[in-house]
Amino acid sequence: MATVGSTRILVRAHKDPFTVADASTTLRRNLIGSNVGNLVFSQATFRLLSVPGTTIDASPLEPPAGGAGSADQINETYDHVVIPLANAFRSSFVEQLSRLTELIERLTVPVTILGVGAQARLSGAYGGAGKVDPLARRFVRAALDRGPSIGVRGERTRDYLRGLGFGDSLVRVVGCPSMFTFGPDLPSLRPAGDITPGSRLALTISPYVARMGPISLIVAERYPRLVYLAQNRETLALLLTGRYPLPQPEAEQRSTGVPVSLRHPLVASGRTAICLDPASWFAELATYDLCFGSRIHGAIAALLAGTPAVVLAHDARTLELAEYHEIPFRAIPADPAQADPARLAAESDWSDVHSGHPARWETFAAYLAEHGLQHAYDADRDRGAAFDARLAGTDFPPPVRPLTGPTARPHYALRRLATLPGRARARLAR
Repeated sequence: MATVGSTRILVRAHKDPFTVADASTTLRRNLIGSNVGNLVFSQATFRLLSVPGTTIDASPLEPPAGGAGSADQINETYDHVVIPLANAFRSSFVEQLSRLTELIERLTVPVTILGVGAQARLSGAYGGAGKVDPLARRFVRAALDRGPSIGVRGERTRDYLRGLGFGDSLVRVVGCPSMFTFGPDLPSLRPAGDITPGSRLALTISPYVARMGPISLIVAERYPRLVYLAQNRETLALLLTGRYPLPQPEAEQRSTGVPVSLRHPLVASGRTAICLDPASWFAELATYDLCFGSRIHGAIAALLAGTPAVVLAHDARTLELAEYHEIPFRAIPADPAQADPARLAAESDWSDVHSGHPARWETFAAYLAEHGLQHAYDADRDRGAAFDARLAGTDFPPPVRPLTGPTARPHYALRRLATLPGRARARLAR
C-alpha cells in the first residue's frame, strides 16, 4: 500500500498525459490505444483526480504491464484502481475484457469503473451475446466486489446490465469522463454561423463505416477548406508509411470511398491530419467553424475546444453518449447529401449541451464521492489549475499530416522520409 498520508491511484491509460512521443513511437507502441479518443477520457480522469497528496500512474492494464501476474504488485503499491472504458462489452473486445476481468478478480484494492458501454446496433440489437454476456456479467460482478457501484455510459448500457440481472441500485449512468474534463464547466461554443464553401470544417470518420465514404467524397469536393481529422492508428500508419493496414481486402474497403488510401482526395490534397495528444487536438479543433462526423470523441474533443459539433451516429454506443450529454446528432443518412454540414449546422441546437451539464456533473461527482475519490472541484481544490499549468509547459508534437499536398512542410517531410523503410518511401513516391 502507499505511504501513510498519501494516496496512490493507478489509472487504466495507454500513456500518462505528460508523456511526449513522436509519431513513429506512438505508432510502434500504440500509445493511443488504437484511437486517440481514448486519450481524451484518460486525460480527463487524470485531471479530475489530480489533488494534493495523490499520486497517479498510468498503465494499460494489459500483459505484460498489467496482466494477472502483476496483481500482487498493484495490491502492494496502490490504494485504488480507476478504469475508464469505452464500449468494452463487444465481441471484438472479448479477449482484452477477459484479461482485465482476471486482473480485477485478483485485486484487493478498491476498483472504480468510469463509463463502460455496451456495443449494439442503432436498432438496439446486440451481437455476439453468447460470448459477450457471460463475460460482461463476470466483469461487473468483479467490479462490484471491489466497489459500491459501476458507472456506465448511458441508459442503453444500464438496460443491458439490467437484462443480465444487475439492479439499478448497483448501476450508475455517469456518461463519459471526457465530458467532465473541466468539471462543472463546459467551454462556451463559438457560433457555427452560416456554413459556406469558405468555412473551415473538421470531418471525423470511422473508416469501417461504409456510409461515411460517399459523404467524405461529396464534402471534400464542396468544401475546399474541410480537413479530415483522423483518430485511428491505421490512418497514422497510412500517413507515416503510405500503407493502411486493412482488416479486409484493400480494394473492398477503398471501393466504399472511405479514406484508407493515399489516393483519396482528402489525403492526396493534404487535407488529413491526426493529433497524437489531446492538447494538440484541442488546439487544432479550436481553429474550425464546425466539426461533424461519426466519431463520438471527435465531437467531444471539439466541444472541449469550444467548437460546435454534430455526431453522425452509426451504432448505439455513439448514440448513447450523444443522447446522455445532449450533443446534437443524426443517424448517418442513406442519402449522403443529407449529411451536408451547412444543413447539419442549421438544424442543430447546442443549448442543451450546456444547460444540462451542471446536473450531469453533479451525478458524476456523486459517483466519485461514493467511491471515495477526491477530485479537483471539491471544496478548496484548485479546479485543475496545477494540472493545466504543467500541461501548458509540455511541448507536444504537432498534428501528423500527409507528406504530399499543400499542407506538407518540405523539411519536415524529408526528415520523415529518411526514417522510413525503402518500400514505404517508394509507395509514398508513387
